[in-house]
Amino acid sequence: MLPNDPNASTPEAQPTDSAADSIPTSTLATEPVRRRGWPFAVAIVLVAVLGGSALFMSGVAVGRDVGKSPGSSISDTEAWQPLWDVYNAVTTRYPLAKLDRTTLIEGAIRGMVEAIGDPYSTYLTPTDYVGTLNDISGQFEGIGAEIGAVDNAGNTSDCATFGPDCHLVIVSPIPGSPTEAAGLLAGDIITMVDGVSLDGLTPDQARNKVRGAAGTSVVLHIQRFSAPAAATPTPGASPAPRQLLKEFDVTLVRAKIQRRETTARELANGTVGYIQLTGFSDEGAKEVKDELTADVGKGITKIVLDLRGNPGGFVTDAVDVASDFIASGPIMWREDANGIQTETDASGGGVATDSKIQVVVLIDKGSASAAEIVAGALQDRGRAKLIGETSFGKGTVQEWIELGDLGGVKLTVEKWLTPNKRWIHHIGLTPDVAVTVPANTPPGSDPVLDKALQVLAGSAAAPAALLLAA
Repeated sequence: MLPNDPNASTPEAQPTDSAADSIPTSTLATEPVRRRGWPFAVAIVLVAVLGGSALFMSGVAVGRDVGKSPGSSISDTEAWQPLWDVYNAVTTRYPLAKLDRTTLIEGAIRGMVEAIGDPYSTYLTPTDYVGTLNDISGQFEGIGAEIGAVDNAGNTSDCATFGPDCHLVIVSPIPGSPTEAAGLLAGDIITMVDGVSLDGLTPDQARNKVRGAAGTSVVLHIQRFSAPAAATPTPGASPAPRQLLKEFDVTLVRAKIQRRETTARELANGTVGYIQLTGFSDEGAKEVKDELTADVGKGITKIVLDLRGNPGGFVTDAVDVASDFIASGPIMWREDANGIQTETDASGGGVATDSKIQVVVLIDKGSASAAEIVAGALQDRGRAKLIGETSFGKGTVQEWIELGDLGGVKLTVEKWLTPNKRWIHHIGLTPDVAVTVPANTPPGSDPVLDKALQVLAGSAAAPAALLLAA
């Protein structure tokens, strides 16, 4: 109901089947895991995996029963009266159609959340709410691609709506997906869906245009650009702009996607364990632990954790992954609207916490949210060196507020900080070893991974591509 509706009632707390049921007790060190009648949550720093999407939307907690009237004071009642005046006028005097009350309430909620002006807070319809939670779990229906937002120069953006200087981009096709089968590439811009421009849409709205039931078709209008210039050609000159190489329509048949979040292999003649993590779900965290367990069991003492292009996921799973390398003590801090900071400690049981195990973490401008929680924790605690580019810079947590038949709201409710209490929002994590990947890098070569192997070896190492071929 709308605020101060005299007929409104406070809903009773109900059990939920969400991932919140499996919160480890260490997630919020100073609070109980479950509280009846109070918002509880798995905080997830997420970039919605849209059925192909990885919009940097992250940091989320799943909760319910937080709907309350905004207050009982006379000033609050008077402040909300204009809303009720408009609602009554619309429902009693609009002559052109019979209006649905639910639609009006959804519109009021959507407008309130959008008025915040926060790109990470949004209203979701019931279908979108359930679909997004499924996406985060790693199972979804759609085109099978991680997607994000970039500006005209191809740089990652956290814009609130798409337009002249903000575009929907394919970050990476998911292996075996319709996106990969269609030959779409990382960096391809999606400008229209089924012939309709995405300009003016929020990231969630654009995501919903792309996603859909398995077996249905969607037409994407694609712009493919040249890679950005690697460096400024002369002092004081601007980098050369990207060039449009081709523009075309492509029809994709959506499918059910099971997103495996880890890829693992051995490098340097079996002396280095390499684990790439592309998202943070319960399954992804388990896969990392399994791979680390296997590496440690083989006596491997050098680990590369690749978080490049990782848009985030559940905060609890980020804490679990960081805890694989950190035995005890702080992983992160969470700061609420009142400035109260709560320490979140390692969950224990880590399989690679021995200081004899050397760790490097690969990051880039696509490493966001939960990926930054892990990288920031390992950097601050002196457990790993960060190698690559400055990360995205997403330092807030969102809570998912369930609204029953009205869907739900994703709302920014906290800041998160590194163990040393750095807030990296809009700043990102600075790598210990910076590596710029040239625009003309040959396919199959990986300068960042090459540098990581050099750091682990303590000297020059053979290029990663050669090691893989061996």
